[in-house]
Formats: sequence, C-alpha cells, structure tokens
Amino acid sequence: MVHRHGVLRPGRCVTTTRMSDRFLFWAPTLIWATTWHVILYQLGETAALHSVAMRFGLASVLLFGIARWRGETLLAPRAFHGTLFLTGAVQYGVNYWCTYESEKYLASGLVAVLFSLMMFTNAIGGVLFFGQRITKRFMLSGLLGVLGVALIFWPDIAAAGRSPQVLLGVGLAMTAVVMASLGNMLTLRLTGQGMPLVPLLAWSMGYGALTLLLIAAATSVEFRVDGRASYWLSLLYLSSMGSVAAFILYFKLAQRQGPARASLVGLVIPAIALLVSAALEAWRPDWVSGCGIALCLFGLWGATRPVAAPEPERSA
Repeated sequence: MVHRHGVLRPGRCVTTTRMSDRFLFWAPTLIWATTWHVILYQLGETAALHSVAMRFGLASVLLFGIARWRGETLLAPRAFHGTLFLTGAVQYGVNYWCTYESEKYLASGLVAVLFSLMMFTNAIGGVLFFGQRITKRFMLSGLLGVLGVALIFWPDIAAAGRSPQVLLGVGLAMTAVVMASLGNMLTLRLTGQGMPLVPLLAWSMGYGALTLLLIAAATSVEFRVDGRASYWLSLLYLSSMGSVAAFILYFKLAQRQGPARASLVGLVIPAIALLVSAALEAWRPDWVSGCGIALCLFGLWGATRPVAAPEPERSA
C-alpha cells in the first residue's frame, strides 16, 4: 500500500523460494537468446514501432495482473510518475526505436557487438548512481567478451564499412545502449526508494508503449494488422517471456549483484542466439565464430570469478 506521506510500503506478497544468482543470470539469457529467432515472425504487415508498442503494452497488463495476484499495490505516489515515465520512455521506448532504426543502416551482428558494450555503460552508471567499484579484472574480462562477440559477427563488421550511412547506424545503436543503461539505473534507483519491482515494471513498460505510439504518430507510421497466427503467438511469447519474465529476473539479478555484472548477459546472448539459429535456420558456424563463442565464455568466467580473499599474515 502507499503510506500517506508518499513512501511505498510492500503489500501482502506471496511467499516464494529464493532463486539462485545462477538461475537469475541464465534464465533471462536463454529467454532473450531465443527472442532473436522469435522476432523474425514479427516481420510482416505491422510496423516495428506498433509491434513493440503492443509487446510492452501487453507486458504491462500482465505485470499489473501479477502484482495484483501477489497482493502488491498497483498505485504509485504521484511524485514517482515522472521518473516512471522517463524510465519507460528511455528503456522501452527510445531504446527499442533506435535499435530498430539502427538496423536499417547496420547488420544486426554489428548492433549486437555494440550492445555488448552495455556492460561498460552499466558499470559507469553503477559508479555514478550507486558508488559501486569497477575492478580491472572485470574490465579486461569484459573486453575479451566483447572481442568474442565481434569475432562471432566478423563478416557483418567487415561489411559495415561499405555502408555510406554506417556512422548514422552506429550513432543510433549507441544511443540505444545509453538509453538502456539509463533505464537500468532509473529502475534500480526506484526500487531502492521502496517501489516494488513488478508494479514498477508494469508502469514503466506501459509508459514505454505509450512513447512508441507517440513516436509512430509523430513519424506518420501507418498501423496495419497482421493476420498470421505466427505473428500473434510470437507477440505473446515476446510479451510474456521476453518482457515480463526476463526483465523481472534480470532486475532481480541487478539488485543483488549490481548493473554491471547483470549486463554480462549481453556477452552470452549472441552466442546462444546463433546456436538457436544453427538449429532452426541456415546459419552454420566456422572456426572464427567458434573462437568468438569461446572468448565470450572465457570473458564471462573471468568477470564473474570470485575474488580470492587475501591470506592472513602469519605472526612471527
């Protein structure tokens, strides 16, 4: 419920078993890796802006339902709504819009490489917003992982230089990365101020859907209905699993381990997505992409390996 002074207090919550950090990392990673393939079924009559708006609009409705079932308040203090709107606008609105726009000028592989840099923007955000520390080992391991992602998509990167508008595409993709990181920081700040995660995501995804609809209206994007069953089934999967489940688990991980470590999912998602592509599509790995996958996993291992405690000094 909402206290009369505007401070959030948790409502009646359903008792749940504490999930391990390992589960919180790998579950959203595997979900988001499969969404790369599922998004293919979204390409058709309906414009991307409207498809993503419906994705987050439906996700918002589902999240409000979950919050209601958990006994959490569906209301938020009036003072929070400005931050909630900003969170939704940057994380689920501008971020996704710039990502789709960047792929008009860049191959999706290069966009994936640029998004793997989010671990560094999240690390910087963790320092600026929460005073968290960045270790040299984390940064070096992250660089190895980014190099691995680059090797996986090397043909796309090599071809990017031939595009006359590559700088525009890179600029749009990096804008998306910064917006996603800013959304991460705002979400974690709101949870730190006492707002429960599920209602927070419900409001921010709803505001993100509204932002996308406003962008579509401002850019005169026509709305068309796609009648394929595959379109609506994929939309349901992207809303329920790719948005509701994955973002809840991802932000729970970020709450425990910080935004930088949570964003390491971006090093592994491309590798798993290509394995899905190899199984369901025509993509076939070669030795370069194999080395890239190995580097991604090695970078992840290095960034998440526990720091050894210093040995106690022996008395003479």
